[in-house]
Amino acid sequence: MLRAAVLQIGSIPWDTPGTLAKLRAWAEEARAGGAELLVFPEALIGGYPKGMDFGARVGQRTAEGRAEFRRYAEGAPGSFAAIGDIARETGLWLIGGVIEREGGTLYCTVTYHAPDGTLAGKHRKVMPTGSERLIWGFGDGSTLRAIDTPWGKLGAAICWENYMPQLRLALYGQGVQIYCAPTVDERDTWLPSMRHIAVEGRCFVLSAVQYSAGGEWGAIGGGSVIVDPFGVVIAGPLRDTEGLLFADIDVGQTMEGKFDLDVAGHYARPDLFRLVVDENARAAVDKLEE
Repeated sequence: MLRAAVLQIGSIPWDTPGTLAKLRAWAEEARAGGAELLVFPEALIGGYPKGMDFGARVGQRTAEGRAEFRRYAEGAPGSFAAIGDIARETGLWLIGGVIEREGGTLYCTVTYHAPDGTLAGKHRKVMPTGSERLIWGFGDGSTLRAIDTPWGKLGAAICWENYMPQLRLALYGQGVQIYCAPTVDERDTWLPSMRHIAVEGRCFVLSAVQYSAGGEWGAIGGGSVIVDPFGVVIAGPLRDTEGLLFADIDVGQTMEGKFDLDVAGHYARPDLFRLVVDENARAAVDKLEE
């Protein structure tokens, strides 16, 4: 049995150290509540600058917008060490969203940290939505891999990646049992989407949504939820406040669901439909071997 927790909080605008301290305090509270695994929202560390346009128009940029982007990029961690420290200090499996900086590009990333603080894996968002494409790069298939935990396979899809059928199937095909969905999507449509994914994938869905009452980066209403493999909401949805959701989950229940629906197994029709996933890393510059 796994005691899982989902965290609903928001970033402190332009203050990554402050946001990390906030995450640490809530992680300690989750651990005190018996949690062994904690999921936190998309882009929590580094921030989701909702409503900002960075001075961009078609064919135009402003000096002020470039300065804003520089400030945003400087707030993106150059490493995941601080998140690993929180995982080690609390003894939690810690899964959640960080704005990753590599070279001159930012990525919306989810990191998977083990309780000893090591990075067990990461996933970069493959398709930023709308104006997110202005500030974030595109992940490749090399980070679509699920990871092993003591309770079973774990993977993540970030925000509107959850609306990409092929990406979901790529996770189902790896046998994902703990499906994490960090997001900033507060819409009423999010909850039925999470229930659908749980039923479709016969997996537990843990969705952490940011919450913010307003301010420089806008209001986000939350909606975090935990759903079982039959689409039953077992915690949440949590709205209009910060907080934690807890659920005791039997990951073996996913096999009960697969009895009559396994979309990547006995319920598939590989004679009619096939999905090919390129898991190779795609670098802009490759060095040839001599």
